[in-house]
Amino acid sequence: SALNQSFNIVRPTLFKITSFTSRINAVLYFYLFYLFYFSTQPKSRFAVTIAVSSRTLFNMVEERKIYEEDGVETYVKHQVEHESEPLKPGAAFPFVKALMNVNSRLRELYPDSEELFDIVLMTNNHAEVGVRLINSINHYDLTIERFCMTGGKSPVDYLKAYMTNLYLSKDAEKVTEAIEQGIAAATMFMPDTQTVLSDTQLRVAFDGDAVLFSDESEIIVKQHGLDTFFEHEKEFENKPLENLSIYCMYIYLFVFVLQGPLKCFLEALGKLQKKFYAKNERLNCPIRTYLVTARSAASSGARVLKTLRSWGLVIDEALFLAGAPKGPLLQKIHPHIYFDDQMFHIEGAKELGTISAHVPYGIGQKYHRGKLIEKPETKE
Repeated sequence: SALNQSFNIVRPTLFKITSFTSRINAVLYFYLFYLFYFSTQPKSRFAVTIAVSSRTLFNMVEERKIYEEDGVETYVKHQVEHESEPLKPGAAFPFVKALMNVNSRLRELYPDSEELFDIVLMTNNHAEVGVRLINSINHYDLTIERFCMTGGKSPVDYLKAYMTNLYLSKDAEKVTEAIEQGIAAATMFMPDTQTVLSDTQLRVAFDGDAVLFSDESEIIVKQHGLDTFFEHEKEFENKPLENLSIYCMYIYLFVFVLQGPLKCFLEALGKLQKKFYAKNERLNCPIRTYLVTARSAASSGARVLKTLRSWGLVIDEALFLAGAPKGPLLQKIHPHIYFDDQMFHIEGAKELGTISAHVPYGIGQKYHRGKLIEKPETKE
């Protein structure tokens, strides 16, 4: 292995050390350096990198309470004292397990392929907490090789260095910062009730406007009403929906393209799906995607479908609800994750057991249930 080869290179130097204790310490330092160095090396340029925070991967509500009420020193001490106790699964846990299942299927069909999901634990935890995180990951047999523990500093600035395709966090401010830097990101929420999810198929559901597409149409609805919106969509039926201008990371380059916050992630899923189709596994594909939109199919659905077609993207199921609640339908889909830009849709989904992720982008952030959120007046 690469580890043994590296050790053989330094072996002669190590054995020149006469003190047995110093030699043992030197060997330990070597292995620690090796693990740190190779854990920080970039994975294949073809991998789809998913960065998850520790609070999305694991349920750390109790630990968070200690941190907020008693401070960082008490928090770190608690984590060290309980490092042999695995943390409970969090909102992103089923999603990560589903990603690992897709990787297993890909390796069966393409043993030498590097087009896989690469999961990175991205956290502002201190290194002392790392042992409990590692023990928890090993307890659940999760394949997470790369860590980024920033010791209280925001990890967002490291996302591009890790070639991140999707960042999931419990911190809305960090998610907003990531989106502003051109990285697909969302704030995750635990469902209010538990539901049974598929253990053989990754299911990902997306809202359309301000998630896959820009908020162009959303702005018209909010500012001019539905009648104007329907007229606009009919007039521009054959014009693809504009996308948010952000940097999308492909391979080792940042390519300036027009795209929505989550379009790049849908595109990455589509590329992996095609690898299964190429092996005649379309009907047995372990990835399934859904568009769940409040749009009406008759009045504004054609533009959505034509936009996806113009991008060369295929979505497995397109569900137009014409304003009906999304929660009951999502309850039937059982997605591992559902992305939406409006919190009232997130709230309705998680009430019925759907793991939801809020995308804080667009004009929808200024409204709640169709009403403009009034900001408190600032005193001079």
